[in-house]
Amino acid sequence: MSTRTLYLFASAAPPLFDVARVIEDAQADGWDVCLGLTPTAARWLAESLDGLAVLTGNPVRWEYGLPGQPDVWPPADAILVAPATFNTVNAWALGLTGTFVVGVAAEGIGTGVPTVAVPCVSAAHAQHPQFDRSIETLRGAGVTVLHGDPAAYPWRVALDAVGNLGARV
Repeated sequence: MSTRTLYLFASAAPPLFDVARVIEDAQADGWDVCLGLTPTAARWLAESLDGLAVLTGNPVRWEYGLPGQPDVWPPADAILVAPATFNTVNAWALGLTGTFVVGVAAEGIGTGVPTVAVPCVSAAHAQHPQFDRSIETLRGAGVTVLHGDPAAYPWRVALDAVGNLGARV
């Protein structure tokens, strides 16, 4: 079996602190993992970034590269955006690509990379009318959006969904 590349994009929400275990689980599933973070998520994990780079074997990214710099990651076979905060979901759906994670996820839609998103939002944010519109926009663009109980964040379900999408690559 050849190695498949998973871009794991994470926003700053409590499930972020499980990311090392999730990377290990994805690797056990046969994925080469490239970890991308929102700027706030990178601040939350600042003390762990070097270790996460060693774990993945790839640099952890949270900023766009400079023009003319080579891409340091292999091309993605699948993208998992998890946890996806209210801001990340809405920015992505609206095409507001001011952050590396949202920009690459938006590009993934345009290039047909199979993508799964797992929002992690408060009950109050979930009631905001833009949130449902954003979820429907992403689903309409072909993104598999898993949305459920935020108390038990579904990392295994997310990895299984990515694996199922990745099988179609």
